[in-house]
Amino acid sequence: MGEAPSPLTRKPFGGLNADWLRSLAMVFMLLDHLWATLIPGNFWMTYVGRLAFPIFAFQISEGFFHSSDRRRYAKRLFLFGLLSEIPFDLVYASTVFFPFHQNVMFTLLLGLLVCCAIDRARGERTAKAVLRGALSVAGILLLSLIGMVDYGWKGVMTVVAFYLLRGFPFAWLAQIAALVLLNIVLFKGQTIPLLGRDFPTQGFAVLSLLPIWLYNGRRGGGGKALQYAFYAFYPVHMLVLYLLFSLLR
Repeated sequence: MGEAPSPLTRKPFGGLNADWLRSLAMVFMLLDHLWATLIPGNFWMTYVGRLAFPIFAFQISEGFFHSSDRRRYAKRLFLFGLLSEIPFDLVYASTVFFPFHQNVMFTLLLGLLVCCAIDRARGERTAKAVLRGALSVAGILLLSLIGMVDYGWKGVMTVVAFYLLRGFPFAWLAQIAALVLLNIVLFKGQTIPLLGRDFPTQGFAVLSLLPIWLYNGRRGGGGKALQYAFYAFYPVHMLVLYLLFSLLR
């Protein structure tokens, strides 16, 4: 896999490959979901959990560049989005059907589709292609709003930001600006007092850039089996948490 932009000229311990980076994101996500179900009140867990989504978004942008079959990549995200919806609804709303909030797999899928639309317009470089690409991007972002996917249009644009800034001069600085904009400036939601001001808890997501910058551009040795295990972890861990939560409450 190609080298990801990084402000570091030399990564400590050889850096993190894609498997390690994904594993780290899953630990962050698990902490967040444990806080939401079995261990409420430990707010540090959800603050750490904010780091998970940008790492997943970054890996979708990397997957876009390295996938040999983007259509299959999109289908895989869609399939696991469908498989994850009932576990997500159970954890989020204690019901098997909650149409007002869709799981993060669909957010990542829409981000991938926006990258595809932009890439197609970039490749053709005609006024018609640019217009078609702009309409496609607008339509996908509208779909993220109508579909009420997790993290909304800002989640979709997180994927796109990593895609657009890959190989960008001073990419690390632009990545900071993008995540601050999407997670602090534009964020509306839970806040905590910090340095005399209300700080959005989603702002902790900016810290995800630290492990992202340690990415060494390598896939890792897990192979296809581990790749699918990573996908399966999302619905399976939510289902397990819900069952444990139901038994213990």
